[in-house]
Amino acid sequence: MKHSWKLASVIAIVAAQAGAADDVNDFREAFLAGELDWETVEARAKEEGEVNLYYYGGIDPLNVWMDRIVGPAMSDLGIKLNPVRITATKDAVDLVLAEKNSGKGLGEGSIDLIWLNGENFATLKRQDALFGSFATLLPNSANLEFDPEDPRSQLNLRDFGVENNAAEMPWSGDQYVCSYNADRVAAEDVPSTFEEMHAYLEEHPGKFTYVKPPHYLGNTFVQEVVYAFNPDGTGAEPFQQSRDDIPAEELARLIEPAFEYLREIEPLLLDGTNGSARYPEDNPSLDGLFLNGEIDFSCAFGLYGAATGLAMGTFPEAAQQFIFPENTMIKNKNYLGAPSNLPHPAAAMVLANWMTSLESQATKMQMAGQPAGIDEWKLSEADAATLAEASPGLIGVTPEELAANVAPDTNATLVDVIEATWLEYIERDSTDSIETIVARAYTNLSK
Repeated sequence: MKHSWKLASVIAIVAAQAGAADDVNDFREAFLAGELDWETVEARAKEEGEVNLYYYGGIDPLNVWMDRIVGPAMSDLGIKLNPVRITATKDAVDLVLAEKNSGKGLGEGSIDLIWLNGENFATLKRQDALFGSFATLLPNSANLEFDPEDPRSQLNLRDFGVENNAAEMPWSGDQYVCSYNADRVAAEDVPSTFEEMHAYLEEHPGKFTYVKPPHYLGNTFVQEVVYAFNPDGTGAEPFQQSRDDIPAEELARLIEPAFEYLREIEPLLLDGTNGSARYPEDNPSLDGLFLNGEIDFSCAFGLYGAATGLAMGTFPEAAQQFIFPENTMIKNKNYLGAPSNLPHPAAAMVLANWMTSLESQATKMQMAGQPAGIDEWKLSEADAATLAEASPGLIGVTPEELAANVAPDTNATLVDVIEATWLEYIERDSTDSIETIVARAYTNLSK
């Protein structure tokens, strides 16, 4: 009798687990097929009761916004927000893949949404670890341009050159913008090209540096150099291809002039005259160098970087943004991605939808200085005005100037190669040719 009771208990548990798995899979299939109305999704989200958002936690104003605005907004919808602050997005991606490989399927993982873009999204897509094409099914997708016939839609449809198939929801937009200290640099000496920056450093050695790759800020700087020194004069165009579409020897030919430039300026960078140029590890480290006057320029993602830096006391009082490099200022979006094994699918959809509401976007911009991810031309005149009023503002540049100098991100698969090349050719001072280094990166990355 005892054994029969135990067996019955096990059977009941297995049946309950199977039922739960069927239920969550049925929800996914029905939602992605567009068969569920939004009220049904919200009702299920209340039943699930919570949502786990993993995001980079190194931005204090963003953390405050999450706690004071997002948490209460989710609570009003009957959902508890669990914000998990991580130091690197890759950590969340690795967790998703580890759980997936251990057999944890839909409804069984730890992460509902991840703030991500670029190589991290490409990795999840390549590993078939995404929930599905959910973004265009959310009510607030009306705030975004998804029409492929409209060229403005590309930032929503492609992530670092990789088609995202609506498997992530655009959440923020940004542009790689540089600032200078007007107390230290005369207006007529502010460079607009990499050649002019080189000339400035010859006159003022040590007064510039950039974040060290493989940090994304360092990778972005290197990508802009690659575009500017493209020997064919076609800028970012060839770097929109995937690694499968461009031979290693061709990529090596295209990037070699850029890496020669990077090697040339290295002795002129911060501490370069001492034989070991100093590259800050992250954005706060770069800000500290800029604030303390150790460098005259600071380049990073931050459309409102000068305004927020001045407000927070992390930028020198005379900080001004400037156009640099001309025609090569990378602009992108970042997103909320949903893993294939997310534990609370309905709550994840509700959170992703709220994050692209006007309230979310305006308060995020106002409190955290994070640019809007929604598209102002899709909004009513009144809503567009509300969004504009929330902006911290630009200092030294205009929206028109920034828009006129936009460049796209490098394809995520090529970023890995360019990063590996920098680490070997610049950091390790390899004597191998760029062609040899790129070929080795292709081989290593294909394993």
